[in-house]
Amino acid sequence: MQRLLNAASWDADGVRDDVRDYAVEHLGERDGVLVVDETGFLKKGTGSAGVQRQYSGTAGRTENCQLGVFLAYATSKGRTLIDRELYLPKSWTENRDRCRDAGVPEEVEFATKTVQARQMLARALDAGVPAAWVTADEAYGKDCKFRTWLEQQRIGYVVAVACNQTIPAAGGTSRADALATHAPDDAWKRRSCGDGAKGPRLFDWAVASLPVYEDTAPPG
Repeated sequence: MQRLLNAASWDADGVRDDVRDYAVEHLGERDGVLVVDETGFLKKGTGSAGVQRQYSGTAGRTENCQLGVFLAYATSKGRTLIDRELYLPKSWTENRDRCRDAGVPEEVEFATKTVQARQMLARALDAGVPAAWVTADEAYGKDCKFRTWLEQQRIGYVVAVACNQTIPAAGGTSRADALATHAPDDAWKRRSCGDGAKGPRLFDWAVASLPVYEDTAPPG
């Protein structure tokens, strides 16, 4: 495996596409969910592409690490990863000598993690991956350009936002936490996200209808 990864000549993106097509063949459903998330890979040195001191959700703190953005596909038949992007901070993309030493192609430029997520989602949708929903955590949900892009693709999404996120509401805007306090008690439903390392992961959900913005990004 190490020889394949480090010395052999192979088309990594071609393999990615084959894996995606295989996943769709065996797991594909019209109401599939595309899941965006990132993870950190702790490192000791400074030579691995993209490594620097940055926040890692895996470690729960700032560490010397690489960050990868991943796209998973989930249906009632199963779930699997179908795409990935290595996040390269500006400290890397602005130092081409360092990039060359680490084997980073010359054409690779800086991209935020939300842009990388959009690129992976676009590849999946363009390839015909059947999906009705996209999910992501606050790191992506707080980006209005990311949410607007999803709306332009006419795909449903459920993303987390900060409690102080500005939300369009009747008569103007409201903070997300303030809007939630107006939901009646019977609007809330408790749902399980499965067991975690510390036991059941239970969340309370409520649904609200919000104004629709046409052709412009919503505030926030």
